[in-house]
Amino acid sequence: MFSSFSSFSVPFALPRFLGGDPGSAIDIHPVQVHDIETKHEKPARTLKHLLKLNHVNHSIVYHNLEFHNHMPHILGSAYLLGAKKEHLDEIYDHDSKELEPWTDSPGEVSKYDWRDYLGNRRYQRAYVDFFEDELVLNGYDWRKVLAEYLFTGNEPLINCVVGGLGHPLIHLGYALELSSRELAMEALGLVTTSYNFLHKYLDSSSCTKPSTYSTSSPLEILERVGQDKRLDGLFKHPGADNIEPLFENHEDVVLEHWNAWHISNPKKQFEDSQRAAAAMLVGTHHNASDEKHDFFLVHLLTTSHAVRILLPFVPARFHVALVREWWLLTLAVYIAQLRPTVRTEAIADYDVNGRDWQWVDKHALEGKWALDAHFVKGLRAMKEAAQTWGDKDLFFLKAAVKFGNEFDGWGGFE
Repeated sequence: MFSSFSSFSVPFALPRFLGGDPGSAIDIHPVQVHDIETKHEKPARTLKHLLKLNHVNHSIVYHNLEFHNHMPHILGSAYLLGAKKEHLDEIYDHDSKELEPWTDSPGEVSKYDWRDYLGNRRYQRAYVDFFEDELVLNGYDWRKVLAEYLFTGNEPLINCVVGGLGHPLIHLGYALELSSRELAMEALGLVTTSYNFLHKYLDSSSCTKPSTYSTSSPLEILERVGQDKRLDGLFKHPGADNIEPLFENHEDVVLEHWNAWHISNPKKQFEDSQRAAAAMLVGTHHNASDEKHDFFLVHLLTTSHAVRILLPFVPARFHVALVREWWLLTLAVYIAQLRPTVRTEAIADYDVNGRDWQWVDKHALEGKWALDAHFVKGLRAMKEAAQTWGDKDLFFLKAAVKFGNEFDGWGGFE
């Protein structure tokens, strides 16, 4: 059922190793994969060792099981942007100061009961141990393990990779780009421990139904959401804690807008969704001296980037569903953040003043915020989107330069 491979050259474009038809619902070229296990350059060797060190020493969730370990994300982003060994070491030293060691889980997870503990973060160590045992049983073919647990069963895990604010999805993206079995097993650990109620909207066909309106434009839907009086005054403060009450009390409103996105041209509309993701981060910021960029909205950009990474590698039957899963998270976070106005013209009219992607790369690696994982990931997500779609109108470059130039920390919290 699932194809796999055991030998390859580097760098290379990864084949559709997770199974499915050769045709694709969203047919975009795969990203270049950097097999850090076999590369001999010093930055690649350094990254390989640091990822293994993080895997052994640090849990994937910490701080009362509330925060996610972003070490692989910023290390991977910096490496892919051209970081040298010294900067990778600096990143590791900086991030490791706040991370925490693994602690024992209440019990073990087995092949027979692994679904019984879904969503329980206290079992993070047990889940990672379980998947690594599965890795051994499958001859260390981590791709086969991913395929089995992500895409099989009546409620496949791929339908809830956006739990935990999308961090499992992001982790999966870096596992694929860096061809890392450690990251792949960590990603499965994040998927299982972040599993939540959102899965039912993808697993149950009854949740997908005609809406009161229909449009192909995600930005039009965001504008309608912003004007929806039924959502006025729901929350006093922004924050991710608003998401669950939103679905508990206003599920019908969320699903109305979710189902309004009519996807008739999946590839074009995925491009539109990536533009919307950049606009939500950059176009909601007004460049006031005391205003910060929204910490939660950046996750919509970095999860969209992860979707872009995954699409060429997963079965075609999951393509549109994966994009719609991202869209569900997007609507939830946008409403939870009190529906800020998205101003695409602030990006379209922005003057880059001669700055190009080399400026963006240098800003990500050498600027004031070079050790901020979300800042670096955000810049790289926009660069990859530009490379994917061509960026003829320079929308992604303008968004990246504006973000890099104006960024002065994160807001959007309570």
